[in-house]
Amino acid sequence: MNRREWHGHAIKKATVLAGCTAVVLSLAGVPAQAHGHHRDPARQTLPASDGWAAQGTGTTGGAAAEAGRVFTVRTWAEFKQALAVQGTAPRIIKVKGTIDAVSEGCEAFAVPGYDFGAYLAAYAPETWGLDTDLSAEPDDSPEGLRRASAARQDQAIKANVPANTTIIGVGRDAGLKGASLQIKGVDNVIVRNLTLESPVDCFPQWDPTDGTQGNWNSEYDSAVVHGSTHVWLDHNTFTDGEHPDSAAPTYFGMLYQQHDGQLDIVRGADLVTASWNVFTKHDKTILIGNSDSESTAVGDRGHLRATFHHNLFKDLVERAPRVRFGQVDVYDNHFVAGDDYSYSFGIGKESALVAEYNAVTLPAGISPAKVLKKWSDAPVTAAHNRVNGRPVDLIAVHNAEIPAETLRSGAGWTPTLRTKVDPAKAVPALVGRGAGAGKLR
Repeated sequence: MNRREWHGHAIKKATVLAGCTAVVLSLAGVPAQAHGHHRDPARQTLPASDGWAAQGTGTTGGAAAEAGRVFTVRTWAEFKQALAVQGTAPRIIKVKGTIDAVSEGCEAFAVPGYDFGAYLAAYAPETWGLDTDLSAEPDDSPEGLRRASAARQDQAIKANVPANTTIIGVGRDAGLKGASLQIKGVDNVIVRNLTLESPVDCFPQWDPTDGTQGNWNSEYDSAVVHGSTHVWLDHNTFTDGEHPDSAAPTYFGMLYQQHDGQLDIVRGADLVTASWNVFTKHDKTILIGNSDSESTAVGDRGHLRATFHHNLFKDLVERAPRVRFGQVDVYDNHFVAGDDYSYSFGIGKESALVAEYNAVTLPAGISPAKVLKKWSDAPVTAAHNRVNGRPVDLIAVHNAEIPAETLRSGAGWTPTLRTKVDPAKAVPALVGRGAGAGKLR
């Protein structure tokens, strides 16, 4: 058994990686005029006015790709090779079946000498304490060997997506498992019809100084939009899949956290539309703006504009989304809470969230006051939403029940980049029928 299967056993030694062989990418498709209703889903573009990603030049991805830049891939090696093809001319990558980025297990990334049992013995609170972090540990220490092993995984599972690219699943069972899509510093990307199973961090770091009891910290999001513009994520399913947090062990009295986020929009990213996706079975789901202090350094202020519509958020704990700085429009989504529910909308520094025409389904005993969470003082618009089938003023109920976190009403802007807006009472059925991978029409 390996720790990728959540058993937490020590990794005694690295498994020799299989030799890389040359892959021939199959070519398909013909040049076509890109437009929103093209019969080939791989050549469809974001419709006009469909959220922030439609602003300005709009989002076309690889719709205009020539035949020689259309790739059908079935393995992780083929997928990364298709991404690495030189040039920024439009490209289309069609994914067939489920591609596993960690098919050889976590042992394949462990450097010689790394032993999880030795790591636990060295940094147990009764031995190490809770006052000093591990940043000064030398390379030959258990922490140093963990860092080196983590660097191997980082290199292997991250996939950099170029500008003017469409990545699309073929059929109903296409997906990426254990991969992290890095949409970083580019413009004009489309990702559609994929089941994205969250990466499992094989080598989380213990931080004794995180909180009063220490904590395990992990890396890797399913998709990161980092300093990029014009990104459309449509009809995907984001899930923890075979590795839910509920199955994770505890060490040092804390959950051995091997997941980070499902979707992060950070570091000055802008003009993003997420439509008809499913986000499910996860803790920290969507982060928009990753620090209160980055408004000037990375240009978050005036950016981080994103639209979420007709998505299903099911059995999540928090951050659906948590917002800093950005003008974020969240309408016509269905939020279905589970027993571990904390909140949906996180109101952060200088955020300007508009949450309208959403449907929320809460289990017995959970108050609608929890749907909104105040992290910083920022105005929010929340109108025409329904909870368990009834109209609810989310701001009013929040302020009445949690007066210590009083929210200000009125985000200060009115979204105009919307297509058809459905009434909140129709949303559960519409989203239930149409959201997620395998439902692209």
